[in-house]
This record gives sequence, structure tokens and C-alpha cells, in this order.
Amino acid sequence: MTDETDDSEIKMVVAMVRPDKLGDVKKALAEVGAPSLTVTNVSGRGSQPAKKGQWRGEEYVVDLHQKVKVETVVADIPAKDVVDAIADGAHTGEKGDGKIFVLPVDNAYQVRTGKEGPEAV
Repeated sequence: MTDETDDSEIKMVVAMVRPDKLGDVKKALAEVGAPSLTVTNVSGRGSQPAKKGQWRGEEYVVDLHQKVKVETVVADIPAKDVVDAIADGAHTGEKGDGKIFVLPVDNAYQVRTGKEGPEAV
């Protein structure tokens, strides 16, 4: 990993993974101390091949695959640890395992307490 996962700042880790691997990803994140996350059902395409099917005698192509987007923001846990945990939990070794992105976060605000910055994460 390069300096993009420098952990002196707040980072958002965003991953697109197979829906059936979500439980493994959640467990792996909890084990590295990053249990807070947001999960969204999404569809998209990458290197995973399109699937052909038939319905009522008509052929169709499914080129958007169902995934889950997992987002977590960290300040006191190295982003590399989070990336490694997601990668371990999501890995099957087949096309379509997903992607992980690390983004800088300018600031964070906790609505309930008014805390700001790394303390809000």
C-alpha cells in the first residue's frame, strides 16, 4: 500500500463486495476495532463477465451485478488495517470479489455531542 493510507488524518474506506461476503466483512472489521459502518445495496459492473439468461422465451443479458457498498470512517485505526480486514473478509479468488477505495475526509462532526474532527469519529 502507498501513502494514500497514511493514518495521520480521518479516512473513509469504501468497498464494493459480494452480498454473501458481508457477514465475513463485518466480522473482520469488528476484529480490527472498526465496527461502525454503513451498508448500501448497489449494482454495477467491472471485470466480472455479463450473464445471459432466458425469460419467457426471450434472451436477456445481465451486465450489472448485485453488490453491497460498505463505508466506514476511521481516525484512530490505521486505514491499511481496515483495507486488509475487508479484503480478507471479501476474498473468494474469483472475478467480482470487489474493490476498496481509501478517501481523505476533511472533517467530521458528531451531531449529538458537537464533537469535531477525529474525536467525532
